[in-house]
Amino acid sequence: MKKFLWVVNVVLISLVFMGCTNESENREEVVGPVVSEIFVAPVEGMRADFIRGVDIGSVIAQENSGVVYYNWDGEPQDIFQTLSEAGVNLIRIRIWNDPFDEDGNGFGGGNNDVATAIEIGQRATAHGMGVQLNFHYSDFWADPGKQQSPRAWEGLNLEERAEALYDFTYESVRALIEAGVDVWQVQIGNETNTAMAGVTGWEQKIPLFRAGSAAVRAIDPEIQIVIHFTNPENPNHFMTAARRLRDGEVDYDVFGASYYSFWHGTLENLTTVLSNVAEEFEVDVLVVETSFPFTDQDGDGHGNVVPNETQTLNYPISVQGQANAVRNVFQAVADVGERGLGVIYWEPAWIPVGPASDWANNRVLWERYGSGWASSFAAVYDPYDAGYWYGGSAWDNQALFDFNGHPLASLNIFNYIQTGAMPETGITIETVMDEQVELDYFLGMTAADVLAKSPLLVEAVYVDDSRREVEVTWSEAELNEAIEAVATEGGIGQFSISGVVVDDETGAQFTTFLSLTLLPFNLVRNHDFESPDMTMWRIRFNSGQGYANRGTENPRSGRYGLRFWNDAPLDFYVEQDIEIEVSGWYNYELFLQGGDGSNRELAIYILVNGEARYSQATDLSGWMTWNNPIIERIALEAGDIVTIGIRVVSDAGAWGTFDDFHFYLVEARAD
Repeated sequence: MKKFLWVVNVVLISLVFMGCTNESENREEVVGPVVSEIFVAPVEGMRADFIRGVDIGSVIAQENSGVVYYNWDGEPQDIFQTLSEAGVNLIRIRIWNDPFDEDGNGFGGGNNDVATAIEIGQRATAHGMGVQLNFHYSDFWADPGKQQSPRAWEGLNLEERAEALYDFTYESVRALIEAGVDVWQVQIGNETNTAMAGVTGWEQKIPLFRAGSAAVRAIDPEIQIVIHFTNPENPNHFMTAARRLRDGEVDYDVFGASYYSFWHGTLENLTTVLSNVAEEFEVDVLVVETSFPFTDQDGDGHGNVVPNETQTLNYPISVQGQANAVRNVFQAVADVGERGLGVIYWEPAWIPVGPASDWANNRVLWERYGSGWASSFAAVYDPYDAGYWYGGSAWDNQALFDFNGHPLASLNIFNYIQTGAMPETGITIETVMDEQVELDYFLGMTAADVLAKSPLLVEAVYVDDSRREVEVTWSEAELNEAIEAVATEGGIGQFSISGVVVDDETGAQFTTFLSLTLLPFNLVRNHDFESPDMTMWRIRFNSGQGYANRGTENPRSGRYGLRFWNDAPLDFYVEQDIEIEVSGWYNYELFLQGGDGSNRELAIYILVNGEARYSQATDLSGWMTWNNPIIERIALEAGDIVTIGIRVVSDAGAWGTFDDFHFYLVEARAD
């Protein structure tokens, strides 16, 4: 509990944050923790000018599409005021060269040209927030997978392209400053891992980085220059990139990183790779993109990027989970030390322009105003991605506003990382993790039998992201229904069994689920060798002096398997007799792993009433590479005595493990 000692002896007070731009004044007002709907531990070690930013490039298109944003009292309010009140001190704005077709139709994603950037920048400045300009040097999205040249630059050689990039950067930044925008930073390229502005490789990228940097320095040497990369989970990549920038004499101030916890590895690794870059190359480091979902629902009918089965989500998908995920990124950057400059949240306002049920009307708005990630008009520039997948926002479930424009409690994370926040109810359960159990069904099985092999404790995730085991009560009625279904069908069954966990502090009940797989009734006794009673098994050698016995070396499941080895030629059988009670068709299978020994001959077999009937050849494929030979649909009669077995013949040196024998009814037959 040491990490929560900051809560003790502190008076919980409510604060009103005025979006003050003077950092020292703001720090004097900070007293905490504050009472909130969510828990947030204050971030330790933030420098005085720590950036607490958001990227809201889509906001003008959203408003043009009819989206309304509200304050915490449920009243319509300028989103820039709401963001400022939430503690945001910087707005990041993406800039594309020419995101329109020849008829003036926008490509989407906010239609972020320089004019749009000026409008966003002016509103940010009016509400006391600085601005980062993010030049993609493309007419549409730029990322590691695509860095298309602006159409106006196609056909230019490298020298001409660098000159065009210089001019575009200089003229754009100058236009924003003359429009009164408070430009703090300029980002030269977006996620420039492999390419930028239509060129690939470091030898071609370096002159472009230098041209963009020179343009910014020519306008105002005090503006910070950011170079942006992604994939910090590969630590060598960041160090290589920073080394290339140094060797190429690129003048910049901040090494920017994308970090999404569901893609980019651990926070510990993030801190390490950023610290290494900051220390060796003496530059500040900044996470320029991060986010996390507050719901798994789709708000506009387009579908979401997160979650999917390829991602690792280490936090619950909830408002509290979102707050914890983002807060911890702030702490990871602060842990870098004085070179840790801050964090920017990507697109917290990109919410639906209409409900998912009104997809047709939503599409009209996406096309007309560019409020979706891409319009159909983008096909002329990006035919293989935007031209095919164009549509709405795949990010609406990662916003810091709900689908109707009301701010979530997690929006205040930019304040709460300074003060800390504590719910009135204290440290309570946020969610409970689900469990999985796989069992062999047997005749007469009851709910008590399943419960005996099911977890009585499950992992609860608390609002402070701590994890503890708590008692769970599984539904016996649902268990009995599952057992009855398997008994009736005589085959495999997969069921979701609900369970209830009660929070000791509040009495609140939480539902969790047991994913229960009941395998077909396995007639093999001690099929997995977990029991020390081996009397049902016959192990007999025709030759050889090796061993074949129960042991803990390399089991497939549980702690035990049947291991074998011999340093001389080997010929042995493993068998078990089974009496058939129900006429029908049966399957026999097992798992084996191992290797070595030449001239191997292995086969599983079945004897029926002492006579050989069925056989299936198999082999050893290496250490912990499990083969699964199977003999299917064996016709048997009630009263038959079946011998299931496996035989191994090999020259000296063969070794391996057998585990998880299964002999089960597939389909009953009426006598």
